Amino acid sequence: MLFAVLSILPGGSIVAQNIPIANTKARNLFAKAQQQAQERNFDKAIETLTVLNQKFPSMGEPYVLKGSLLKAMGESRGAYEAYRNGLSKLPLTPARSLDYYTLADLAMSFGDYATASDNYKRYVKTAPKGQRFVSRAQRQLLNCDFAGKAIANPIGLTPVRLGEPLNTFRFQYFPALTADNRFLLYTARPTAQSDEDLYISKQNKDGSLGQPVPISTAINTPYNEGAGTISGDGKTLVFASCDRPNAVGNCDLYISRRTGNNWSKPLNLGRNVNSAEWDSQPTLSADGRTLYFTSTRRGGKGQEDLYVTSLQPDGTWSLARNLGEPVNTPGKDMAPFIHASGTTLYYVTDGLVGMGGLDVYRCEQQVSNKWSDPQNLGYPLNTFENEASLFISSDNRRGLCSRSRAAEPGVKSERERPVELFAFEVPQPVRARETSTYTQGRVFDAVTKKPIQADVQLYDLLTDELTQYVTSDLEEGDYTVVLNEGRQYAMYAAADKYLMKSLSFDYSDKHSFDPLTLDIYLEPLRAGRSIVLNNLFFETNAFDLKPKSRTELNRLIQFMRQYQDVAVEISGHTDDIGADADNMTLSQNRARSVYTYLIEHGVKAARLRYKGYGETRPLSANDTEQRRQQNRRIEFRIL
Repeated sequence: MLFAVLSILPGGSIVAQNIPIANTKARNLFAKAQQQAQERNFDKAIETLTVLNQKFPSMGEPYVLKGSLLKAMGESRGAYEAYRNGLSKLPLTPARSLDYYTLADLAMSFGDYATASDNYKRYVKTAPKGQRFVSRAQRQLLNCDFAGKAIANPIGLTPVRLGEPLNTFRFQYFPALTADNRFLLYTARPTAQSDEDLYISKQNKDGSLGQPVPISTAINTPYNEGAGTISGDGKTLVFASCDRPNAVGNCDLYISRRTGNNWSKPLNLGRNVNSAEWDSQPTLSADGRTLYFTSTRRGGKGQEDLYVTSLQPDGTWSLARNLGEPVNTPGKDMAPFIHASGTTLYYVTDGLVGMGGLDVYRCEQQVSNKWSDPQNLGYPLNTFENEASLFISSDNRRGLCSRSRAAEPGVKSERERPVELFAFEVPQPVRARETSTYTQGRVFDAVTKKPIQADVQLYDLLTDELTQYVTSDLEEGDYTVVLNEGRQYAMYAAADKYLMKSLSFDYSDKHSFDPLTLDIYLEPLRAGRSIVLNNLFFETNAFDLKPKSRTELNRLIQFMRQYQDVAVEISGHTDDIGADADNMTLSQNRARSVYTYLIEHGVKAARLRYKGYGETRPLSANDTEQRRQQNRRIEFRIL
């Protein structure tokens, strides 16, 4: 006899399929269960079907119906087991095509890729022509194949849950560290009904993370504040907040800046950044001047896309630009993280072949702000679960992520599962293309020794590109600048009515790449004050300026334009190697090279003079190569 067996489509609607059941007792129990199901008495129907399973364990139909009911009730684990049991006992038939598809999806959600693959294949083989789920099933088959290979070839170790005092809330996610790893920022909710707030955990002297505290009463409010990102120096914060008065969209991005220990009142980033749709999940570059984020605004490739905006000289943010292909896909592209080096972007998407859901991918910045093809981070950083955000420290050693805890009894909704913070040692293939370190310290007035606010800028000497631009704290004078391995940098500290400070960092061929503590003293702009120009380069015993000197020379031109009433002497100095007369001539010619460059670029000759002092004014003894190098210099002195 044929019975109409109920099945539930992926969208939730119920359909009937004619299935033969021969045994009279089984048929009667099955009819009873169907009646109970049609009356929406699912619990009773499942009880009846459980009796059927016990009395007639070889029958597949009761298991399949039980699976469809459990799925409708949100009991995914039970539904998966029931479908798998039932379909294994039944012959392949087009009448079961939707059940194959349902089991395959359930198996994917629990990481059973073998069962998922088998049943996607069954679905593709038996589904009617034009069935709307076929193309998705074919994509999922690619994911099953990828996942099997990824699990067989893991990359690195499984992330480890962070212990107390972290993970003391029910939900915590979107972790982010400052460049020096001293502060951990993350979003937390004590319960599923709580609003989101931002928390900070400060590093203890032993390297452990301390008790998390709310970031500030100026930031956390009765509205949701979450998905925060913090600049490398810990002074700029961008976060998402929803349903605030006078917002641009339902969720907008807001910015706050820290002076001393106080955060400013958050400001909406405005219509150049925010849209009428959902804008969230920001990530800041190390200097806080480039912002990537997720948006559902119209005009993208998928429902969620990644966008970028940058801080302009006038303090506004540029019109947000879609990152385009190959980063954005027709799927969900979310949760970007830009490494402190600025060269590697990580994000999650389900629009590329992976483990089946939202996976983390990495891509590298190329010329003209283009990005390389995204690469899946592999297993175990990616799993059958939907991955969330990922963070990698500036030194490429430590990674952080958030993960959902295994389902607890009575927790049916995915959104109710606790979310916790995890850490991992970053394997080589996952690391950013460039490793970063940092220099930090304070900027002082060289005379009063009081801290001052100054612009600190970092240039790549090979490209003359401004790569970092931060401002020292108004109250404390502290600053942090991120530097990348393999680069040679010029760094400048400048404040109004002070001589700029010129510093040089050469990491192009160094084994040591440790953080530096460097306090900077700026000389007031007065007659007799001078600075050493540390980023002018000459060949040995030659006076022609090397091309990488242009960064320093252009800064001098900028200084002379800013202070039109200033006159200066450019003085050349050498060590004591060689004949005195030769050293005097060399120092004179090198000073003249700088003088000539400035005149050729618009500085009036009347404001300049040059002089060579040879070896007569050493800064230190000429008894080591390092000290002799200090004596080989060009100085810039106010007349």
